[in-house]
Amino acid sequence: MKTAAVPSILVAVILLAFAVITEAQQPKKVPLLGYLSSNDPASESIRAEAIRLALRALGYLEGQNIAIEYRYAEGKIDRLSELAAELVRLKVDVIVAAGGVNTIRPAMNATKTIPIVMVGGGDDPVKAGLVESLARPGGNVTGTTRLGGELGGKRLELFKEAVPKLVRVAVLYDPAAPASVIEMKEVLPVAARALKLTIQPWEVRGVDGFDRVFAAMGKERPDGLYVPTSPRMFDNGNRIVGFALKSRLPSMYQLRGAVDAGGLMSYGADTADSYRLAAWYVDKILKGAKPADLPVQQPMKYELVINLKTAKRIGVTIPPEVLARATRIIR
Repeated sequence: MKTAAVPSILVAVILLAFAVITEAQQPKKVPLLGYLSSNDPASESIRAEAIRLALRALGYLEGQNIAIEYRYAEGKIDRLSELAAELVRLKVDVIVAAGGVNTIRPAMNATKTIPIVMVGGGDDPVKAGLVESLARPGGNVTGTTRLGGELGGKRLELFKEAVPKLVRVAVLYDPAAPASVIEMKEVLPVAARALKLTIQPWEVRGVDGFDRVFAAMGKERPDGLYVPTSPRMFDNGNRIVGFALKSRLPSMYQLRGAVDAGGLMSYGADTADSYRLAAWYVDKILKGAKPADLPVQQPMKYELVINLKTAKRIGVTIPPEVLARATRIIR
């Protein structure tokens, strides 16, 4: 009996060893990340690259142990639903929705199961119905929120301190961007009354509307230009900055990129932090965490950026006490 059992044991051992070797030879599944943006590749390059670098710091190398499918709407918001559906058909493991409600909602409509990581949006995700609460998102969406619009009052206050002669402020905004509309209609008027400022709203409904608005704004001659962030404003950032410089208009933005391009000043969340967090969420989800259990995180750091080159060019002297509070000064 013992002698007869030996061949059987040997066969079992051989089969087990073969199975282990075969499994080891099987290539591991490379996670597939979907990247959805309302912008064009050039405008989105800084954010996309920052997220790639943050993923690399966590050990994910694109083309080696993670693959990324990029989809850009190039400013055509109505294309986002189609692009989100494409990513779902590709069976991506996670979708990074880079932008606000207009980007996140199409992804949510396309899938109720694939995890969605939101990054870069200035909307309140609870009020917008994207998550149940910040602490317990509940569904398949989590990520970061800049709550940019809610900082509108602080932004306007800093603008007034930097340019004391400021009285009439032109607000250039996109009526199709929910966060911008709330900022324009609910946040800024309250702050403006307290600061004794007059708000002049200027809607831009399409790319071809900028020149018309700029011409009309030039005739009104406001004292300053305030630009809430939205995909359309982001894509046309250099164009807006160019108009402000040509018109010698002090300008206030939410993102520092506009100040790097020549805008006067910006105040908002440290974008680098939100990009690092986006990679953190992707890592956690790929390792098995559920979006419903990962709290939505708000910014921990804010930055005030001032361009002194622009100030000199347009004839504005920034008070020393404002410069002392700046996180970064472009000289």
